[in-house]
Order: sequence, then structure tokens, then C-alpha cells
Amino acid sequence: MHPFRTNTIRFFKLLMILFTSRITMHTSDSDVSSSLSTLSLEGQFSFHDMSHAAKDFGNRFQLLPSAVLQPKSVSDISTTIKHVYQMGARSQLTVAAQGHRHSLQGQAQAPGGVVIQMESFKGPGIQVQQGKLPYVDVAGGELWINLLKETLKYGLAPKSWTDYLHLTVGGTLSNAGISGQAFRHGPQISNVYQLEIVTGKGEVMTCSPAENADLFYGVLGGLGQFGIITRARIALEPAPKMVKWVRVLYSNFTTFTQDQEMLIAAENTFDYIEGFVVINRTGILNNWRSSFSPQDPVQASHFTSDGKTLFCLEMTMNFNPDETEIMNKEIYMLLSKLRYIPSTLFQSEVTYVEFLDRVHVSELKLRAKGLWEVPHPWLNLLIPRSKIHNFADGVFGNILRDSSNGPILLYPLNKSKWDNRTSVVIPDEEVFYLVAFLSSAPSSANHDTLESALKLNADILDFCKQADIGMKQYLPYYTKEEDWRTHFGSRWKVFAQRKLDYDPLAILAPGQRIFRKTTSISSQKLLQMV
Repeated sequence: MHPFRTNTIRFFKLLMILFTSRITMHTSDSDVSSSLSTLSLEGQFSFHDMSHAAKDFGNRFQLLPSAVLQPKSVSDISTTIKHVYQMGARSQLTVAAQGHRHSLQGQAQAPGGVVIQMESFKGPGIQVQQGKLPYVDVAGGELWINLLKETLKYGLAPKSWTDYLHLTVGGTLSNAGISGQAFRHGPQISNVYQLEIVTGKGEVMTCSPAENADLFYGVLGGLGQFGIITRARIALEPAPKMVKWVRVLYSNFTTFTQDQEMLIAAENTFDYIEGFVVINRTGILNNWRSSFSPQDPVQASHFTSDGKTLFCLEMTMNFNPDETEIMNKEIYMLLSKLRYIPSTLFQSEVTYVEFLDRVHVSELKLRAKGLWEVPHPWLNLLIPRSKIHNFADGVFGNILRDSSNGPILLYPLNKSKWDNRTSVVIPDEEVFYLVAFLSSAPSSANHDTLESALKLNADILDFCKQADIGMKQYLPYYTKEEDWRTHFGSRWKVFAQRKLDYDPLAILAPGQRIFRKTTSISSQKLLQMV
């Protein structure tokens, strides 16, 4: 497009926004909230007892909305957003889509705004399409565990997962969705064929790589900034019935990472590869990710850590019962190439569903003890391969010395499996590591546990900055625009332009704290953004 035409279109966009904001300056937020009840919807609004919508898994931010929508159709969502959009900049009312509320720092909350409970909207149900390129169409508010149960009826399953399946499809696709399969299949956002989106203008749009491609890629990993995912078409593959589950321990970090990188580069390798760090007195496998299955599988021979920091490599291989002998030979060959401590081999055979839903088993145990709904000051980082040893020396060697209040994941990913057209920001190296500090801070244990965990997180982030680690946050959290600009780097201009195109009044996902809706829109500010 000619530069003059591009600038002209941009200018008229700004005029329209400014005009909308100036002709509607006298309606109060209370009037806007009251007007929601007049909308014609299949679902319903709730204006009372909304405390549940002001909580999330992080359990640190409790921000009450003015209304909660339980939608029964895409039209309900579209009508609500369009209504808020038409109110223009005269109102501070915002909208947040809320799935299973597993955000960590209030990202799915809308203080004084409207929360849309996506689990209330199921659409036409889960629809599986078999064939050469099988897929499933599913509502954005559906849980992955329910999706799995339905696709397994056809002998199929999604290719890429998260470690925890009781999350909504729209929620994980708005971030990335990664687990131990991502080295091979990429994150969940690399396995999507099509999306249905409601934009910040209330428009319902079908998008794919061939149709409305800019919105398609923008929404994937877009932190909810450009639209709400109401339906997704997800790639499927034949599902195995069983999983061979293996864990081994290392005492040397270099050997541990070299073996991981060798495995993710191999053509014939495991189907799932993750690692985690065991700090001194935490206990070799004494945390909520430790149990192989409810049936107490084969354990390793006696091993004493002597208080050292250890590194656990966790792997699985999918198989069907008639393939057991071949699978065991393949596992034996792969293990023979690894340099783990021989006495620390843990093995188990479980069903495919048992493995994928493993964290939920631990969740139920923690809920029974009142240890699930506690603060979770998690910190998820993506570290370039060239700096992973510097990071380990500084963090595991100095900042974290005694113990950790939760699992620490550490495993490599292949950049080539991530589509750089999406909104997710990752390090600019072919191999990079996810390092996730999954801390819990139960108040009953120690009143300053949360403060201590937050200080550790701050120390880790400060170290990364001082040591020029070149990390990127996964599930990022910043409160200042300059920090978001730094996070996105050269991609900030594209991100801001998409915001202007699809949510020009900054209505959506205010809890991400990237853009802020204001009562008067500054043309200079918008020009800076684009």
C-alpha cells in the first residue's frame, strides 16, 4: 500500500476515535453499568456477589468488577463488547475474558469493569473431524481435559499440551501453551488451524493463516489484547493408550543440559522431555509434581543427595500395548546415551490420560489439605541457550541456596517450532530454555513466605538484567509501558498497531496492564504507539 494512503487511513482512524471520545463525555460509569442490564442477551449478567471473579490462581490480586456476564452465545459476548465500545472514551468500563482463573497476577480481572465467564459458553459443543488432517472445533471456554476426553473417543488427541489440563482453550492460546511436547510440536499456538474472535469493537471475525491472518497471528499469544477467542480449530494426531514414564537424576548441570539438548535434537527420541531442579533440602521428588501415578510405581534404588542441588530429567514415550517390546528396546537405547546417575532410574507405565492429567491428582490432595488456594508468586522465564550456564551459576549457585517452595522446571525448546508471526516474544536463539519457579506461599507456614518469594523473584530478575542474560518473561508481568516496550523490543510497533486496529479504546484485558483506557484519548499518544 502506498505510504500516503497508509498515513491517510491512520489519520482518519484517529479522527474517528477522537470524535467518539468528544461527543460522549457526560455519562458516568454507574450509568454505563446500569445500562448493561438493558441488553438483549441469551445469557445473563450478575451485579451481586462477584467476589469469585476477583480471584485467580496467583491469589494475590482481588479486583472486583462491576458486572459478570455468563454468556450463552457468541452474540452475548459481541453485544456486550459493542455496547462498551459505543460508550466510547467517556467511560472507564473495560472487559476481561475469564476462563478457569489460572492467571497469576490479576491478568484476567477487570476492576470496575465487566468479567465474561467463558466457561459458561460452550457453543455447539466439541466437534471432532477425522481424516487425513484431523482436527477438533471447540469453544474457547472449554477445558483441555474435556477436549481430551472427547477426542479420545475417536482415537485422537491434540499434539501439544500444558502440564495442567484444567485450563480453558482460549486461556492457553492467549499465552502460548507449553509442556514437554513443545520441543517437537511447538507450543499449542503452533497447532491451531482457525479461530473465531470477538474484537474490542464487538466484531465477530473468523480468522486463519488465509483469512484475517493479521488478527489470527496477533491473538495467538496476544495476552487477550486484540480479541476474545470464542472458538478454536485445533490439530489432532492419533492418540496412544499408554505412556512409559522415566526419570533420572544428575549432579552436574552441564551434563544435564547437554543430554537434554541431545534428546530434543534427535530424530528418534522421547515424546515428552522436561527437567527440573531440586535445591538441597527440598527433597529429591518431594513436591506436588512428584508422584508418577496413584499406584506408586517402581522406585529407584536408594540414593542420598548429600544436600546437593540435583537436576531431574523427566521423559515419556507413547505406546500401545502391542508395542511394549519395541518401546522398551527404544527406551533402553536412548537411556544408554545419557549420563545420569545410574542408581536414580525411576520407571513407570501409566495410561495416556493418567500422565497428561498428573498434576490434577496432586491438586486434589493439596485441596484436601487447604494448600491449593494459597498465593502462587510464580516466575516463568525464557533463557537463551548461550546464557543458561551463566543463569544457573548466578541463580542456583547464589540466589537460591537452601531450598525452594515449589518445583523449578528447566528444559530446552526449539525456536524453529514457534511461528514468529504470533504475538509471543521468545529469545533470538534456536535453542532456549524455559525456567519456571513455581512457588507456593501458604500463610500458615510462615507469614513472610510470600514476601520472601517475591524478593527472590526480584533478585532473579535483577540478576538477569545486570548479567545481560537476554531473557524474556513467559506469562509476562509488567506495570510500566517502558517495560512492555523493552519486552516486545522491535515487535512493539506491530503489537501497538494491532491494538489500535482491533481494540482502539483499550477495552480488553485491562489486567495485563499493557494499555490503559482513559477518559480522553490523546492523538499524540496513539501516534507514538503506531
